[in-house]
Amino acid sequence: MSTAKKTGADALAEKGWFGSHKWLVLRRISQLVTLGLFLVGPLAGLWIVKGNLAYSLTLNTLPLADPYVLLQSLLAGHIPEKMALIGVAIVLAFYFLVGGRVYCSWVCPVNMVTDAAAWLRGRFGIKGGAHISRKLRYWVLGMTLAVAAITGTIAWELINPVSMLHRGLIFGIGMTWAIVLAVFLLDLFVSANAWCGHVCPVGAFYSLLGKWSPLRVSAAKREACNDCMDCYAVCPEPQVIKPALKGAKQNIGPAILSPNCTNCGRCIDVCSKDVFRFGLRSAR
Repeated sequence: MSTAKKTGADALAEKGWFGSHKWLVLRRISQLVTLGLFLVGPLAGLWIVKGNLAYSLTLNTLPLADPYVLLQSLLAGHIPEKMALIGVAIVLAFYFLVGGRVYCSWVCPVNMVTDAAAWLRGRFGIKGGAHISRKLRYWVLGMTLAVAAITGTIAWELINPVSMLHRGLIFGIGMTWAIVLAVFLLDLFVSANAWCGHVCPVGAFYSLLGKWSPLRVSAAKREACNDCMDCYAVCPEPQVIKPALKGAKQNIGPAILSPNCTNCGRCIDVCSKDVFRFGLRSAR
């Protein structure tokens, strides 16, 4: 009989269920509230937010616009309106401060789909899978921008699973289910965290946006690490952890500086020794 310890078991015993799932719960609340604000208009006639993740207007006053979509539009030869430029400026400022890939873990609806696939992989012990370079997402990002420039359209947004799922939930699912199911099966059977961690150009774009963001996860108490490896097991980008966690001898600071960190907080949740916490990139 296997005696393998379940990931996060020590944290669960030390901190209780909520203490070992706090940031996960807060992320789900953030994702569902974001969706709810968009859905309550068409479903209940309460128009708090109008639009979608590409462009929205909150309380008929606050514009928010996706800089990735705007960049595609510019390359396609379209001149944005003033409100769109204001919306992009607000979004750029926000994600510069908190980390670009916060979008991936705290806002993006597809994250709930890929997290479900990751949970099932662990639940059923699905191991291995195809090797996909994490650099692929940057090639896909470049391709989407090139397609916009060549075709004069934002063609990627027609098949972008993030945009399709959000539009589908608001305006009707249609063929969106097929795209979302493909992403789910990719993560479940082909490779762990395949879509968000290896393919998605949206995540690649936001990683570039948050490269110098001040808010970081920090291994502030890395000397207390007991090498349980739970943080690596739950992290969607586990390659970002080692420099901060094990870099003391190389005089590397404890802040996770990789722009691919999603600031999801799961490493904080599952660590029974409270090694990780949110802090500033300048923390030593």
